[in-house]
Amino acid sequence: MLSNSSGTVPDGENNSPAEYVLHLYITGATPNSTRAVRNIKAICERHLQGRYELLIIDIYQQPNLAKHEQIIAAPTLVKKLPLPLRRLIGDLSEEKKVLAALGLPDVPLSNS
Repeated sequence: MLSNSSGTVPDGENNSPAEYVLHLYITGATPNSTRAVRNIKAICERHLQGRYELLIIDIYQQPNLAKHEQIIAAPTLVKKLPLPLRRLIGDLSEEKKVLAALGLPDVPLSNS
């Protein structure tokens, strides 16, 4: 499964690149991988709405991508942008740690 779950405006409506580019490497539909996908999507929607691009990569189906990124455990989240590059291993259930790795404050941005 190679999918793109973008939190940005659909193509053609917004030409600005995403502020945050995240790659989540998973191993099929295992419980940990499923939790990691659910957790990172929730965090991104709460804290990065409209400012992120999330690419979910199944290392069983795309082993060359995992090898290229030197992924040794899954699930692994790789923050590509903004720099510095960061990696988190696990189901991403500890939101405070995920936010710290992403360089985000521990409070959701208000829409007002």
